[in-house]
Amino acid sequence: QVQLVESGGGSVQAGGSLRLSCAASGYTYCMGWFRQAPGKEREPVATMSSRGRIGYTDSVKGRFTISRDNAKNTLSLQMNSLNPEDTAMYYCAATEFQRSTGGGCYGASYKYWGQGSQVTVSS
Repeated sequence: QVQLVESGGGSVQAGGSLRLSCAASGYTYCMGWFRQAPGKEREPVATMSSRGRIGYTDSVKGRFTISRDNAKNTLSLQMNSLNPEDTAMYYCAATEFQRSTGGGCYGASYKYWGQGSQVTVSS
């Protein structure tokens, strides 16, 4: 069982920046950030394997940067140029290597989840 503890998030005006961090209690091959806005389904935002393979949803490419420290089992998400459409609860997630995805993490099924951090962007 891997536990995930998130920090960061908050409220910012459009165009601003926020940073999310996640500390895991153990190693997992895949780690990622997901978000869920009110009335919408949860969606992947960015994922990263321990080998450095990264995936982003199209709407955040060029604005968000995911990074991880394998030695410390931590994951971060730097969010720049935020807009109101980025408002959501953001979740850190992690899971083991999945042969079905060929080692990719963006389409993986995630087993462990953090408690969520609210990100609110005002116009």
